[in-house]
Amino acid sequence: MAEAGMIQPTDGDVLIVTDVQYDFLPGGALAVPGGNEVIEPINRLAKAFRHVLLTQDWHPKGHTSFASSHPGKKPFDTAELTYGTQILWPDHCVQDTPGAEISRDLHIPHAQLVIRKGFDPAIDSYSAFLEADRRTTTGLAGYLRERGFSRFFCTGLATDFCVAWTALDAKAAGFDTYVIEDACRAIDTNGSLERALQDLKSAGVHIIQSRHIARE
Repeated sequence: MAEAGMIQPTDGDVLIVTDVQYDFLPGGALAVPGGNEVIEPINRLAKAFRHVLLTQDWHPKGHTSFASSHPGKKPFDTAELTYGTQILWPDHCVQDTPGAEISRDLHIPHAQLVIRKGFDPAIDSYSAFLEADRRTTTGLAGYLRERGFSRFFCTGLATDFCVAWTALDAKAAGFDTYVIEDACRAIDTNGSLERALQDLKSAGVHIIQSRHIARE
């Protein structure tokens, strides 16, 4: 029996695990500080959800979001691309490399879908719903509606980029959306975490802790 105020996952709920890949973990090409700390809470949470999805950053070599693709630029500089201002990253999550692999320490055998993103060489993609041009869709919203899901719970890496963009797009698509804060970690470059949290709160995304999810 769930305690009062606890969220009891139902068949209408889905948990998404964002980009828990080796390049975002300690020692990776774009390591998120404390990124490995999300694995234990995600594994615990996943046991409470019947429905779990994963995302996987999946870039071709020479992707436009890589600083190495822009002479004179270095990681965390910006560039003006056809769809707007792009933060430039170290080369990371290149297709079929060890850094692009999802961590083998995740134990979610019942995960139902892996959404790969960032595979278009000319467009970056943080969100699991829309690429960075904000026009190209992944089809995730339609999948969720067809499956009858109504609540969407976000975890993974990184809070201020892929998690936040995914959560904002889930909310905009009409899903009751939650970010489980202690199951995420941030890059936090130039105040990006504070901006992301404010954007999430302003959009009506719920920010909760894993202790708020009832587990058996």
